[in-house]
Amino acid sequence: MDKNSITGIILITIILGFFWWMNKPSEEQLAEQQRRRDSIAMVEQLRAQAEAQAAAVQAQQSQETEIEKDSSLIEQEKANRYGLFANAAEGQQSFVTLENELIKMKISTKGARIFSVELKNYKAHDGEPVVLMNGDQNKFGFYFTHNNRNFHTNDLYFDIASTTDNHVDLVVKAAEGQMKFTYNLPANSYLADFNIATANMDNIISTSNGSLGIEWNMRMDAQEKAADFERQRAGIYFKFDKEDVDHIVATSSKSENLSTKVQWVAFKDQFFSSVFIAKDSFLSGEVATEAPEETSERLIMNASALVNVPFTGNDNLGFHFYFGPNDFKALKPYDEKYELRELVYLGWGFLRYINLGVIEVFHFFEGFISSYGLIILLLTILIKLLLFPLTYKSYVSTAKMKVLKPQIEEINNKIPKDKAMERQQATMALYRKAGVNPMGGCLPMLLQMPILFAMFQFFPASIELRGEAFLWADDLSSYDSIFQLPFEIPFYGDHVSLFCLLMAITNIVYTRINQDMTQSSQQMPGMKGMMYMMPVMFLFFFNNYASGLSYYYFISTLITIGQTLLIRRFVDEDALLAKLNANKKKPVKKSKFQQRLEDMQRQQAQGAKKGKKK
Repeated sequence: MDKNSITGIILITIILGFFWWMNKPSEEQLAEQQRRRDSIAMVEQLRAQAEAQAAAVQAQQSQETEIEKDSSLIEQEKANRYGLFANAAEGQQSFVTLENELIKMKISTKGARIFSVELKNYKAHDGEPVVLMNGDQNKFGFYFTHNNRNFHTNDLYFDIASTTDNHVDLVVKAAEGQMKFTYNLPANSYLADFNIATANMDNIISTSNGSLGIEWNMRMDAQEKAADFERQRAGIYFKFDKEDVDHIVATSSKSENLSTKVQWVAFKDQFFSSVFIAKDSFLSGEVATEAPEETSERLIMNASALVNVPFTGNDNLGFHFYFGPNDFKALKPYDEKYELRELVYLGWGFLRYINLGVIEVFHFFEGFISSYGLIILLLTILIKLLLFPLTYKSYVSTAKMKVLKPQIEEINNKIPKDKAMERQQATMALYRKAGVNPMGGCLPMLLQMPILFAMFQFFPASIELRGEAFLWADDLSSYDSIFQLPFEIPFYGDHVSLFCLLMAITNIVYTRINQDMTQSSQQMPGMKGMMYMMPVMFLFFFNNYASGLSYYYFISTLITIGQTLLIRRFVDEDALLAKLNANKKKPVKKSKFQQRLEDMQRQQAQGAKKGKKK
């Protein structure tokens, strides 16, 4: 590049720089331009926001229009599907609590059913409150047909019409019709009132044969420590109208058709019951138990009942619910009308009457003794005193057999073994002459057996013993455990019950004491081992039973041992033998029974001789 070109470029640059300097805006002009740019940006932003809001409003309006269309379709579909019960088919479950001094009932708006019942004065084995009809584990209500569809009240949502601390009305409306469930819990009562009222429902609800089948299903879990023992005393009880109470047990799955009128149905465990009672009577029904597959489960049974009641569409059906203990005192106010005391199973026939007397004595002692272990001790002493004459008579009769033993051995030595009938006749003749009844020692013992069997039913059914501790036993209504085994022994269990062990030991001692008193054990040496087998069987049989029962048997046997040793000191066997020998010199008057017995023996002997001749 030449010198002229460079000079030209420099001049042009200087001219352009001077022109830019001359036309540069001032500070005021720059500030004004910035304000204009900011204003334009703000206007653009506001315009964009307005457009976005307008779009959002338009979208929301479109969405609401679509929702209104969908809701309309949904409501129409619900109306087509559920008919007049469309509003009750869906909802939100809520609860109403009714409470008095004894129980707390929670009522669910879904199904207008009892959701749970808590007994305030009782605790389960784990210290938690005793709860009956617990939550969704139970179902209560009835099926009906509407709009060609089957409904169950358990699935409908009721409205709360009115409520107080002890009263609630729950309503389902359908056009001009209405169905109302009412619960009322009186003060200081285990008996709750329940009412089903229907108005103008005859053309809305369809039923079969003009009746409603009220369904009640309930899962019953163990409340006590020994679930298997509790299961043996649980079941479904039902009372026929103006007839007796019957039941099916929980230990097996079983059903029974109740073809005649029924007054009440009860789901019962060892110490508590839930009872559905008709103020008039149920027309008929059906009950069923479903036992758990594994006995180790805490499930006692799944119980179900279906009872039929009349229905016209304009009805007022009255019922009661009893939720409470199987306690004679608690059941007394309701027994005269409904015979609910039958829920306390005290054995069949005369065993129940024995236990009714025992209960009165038991309650008498309760008035001034707080320890139930001492009450059992006093009850045992009282029973043994009442039975002492029989015990004394049994001992004396056995002593007579014992002192005659040498004479019986002499008869056996004279008469060969192959002539067993002659031996028996000679022995019976000796007894008759001496005035000894060979059954005299057995009959008094047999007369005491009903007491033993009655106590076997009494103690497991006595709720008074529930949770009561005595010595090492923390609950006299359940087993006492002094040692927990690391394994389970078949038919015995996984623990050691001390009262059961003591009962078995005292029975072995008593058997040993009687060994030299029983003539039969001398004639049949093999019977000795058999007599010792019973106490060993007790050890296995009672290890899981109520410790109060084992304690009673232990004390009873201990007292019997003491009575036997005391009687032995006052019975002079030499004097007794002298008296028997003196009796042999007296003329013998045969009774009709003895005569018939001798005739039978004589005929058997003659038949045996004829058989040998042939």
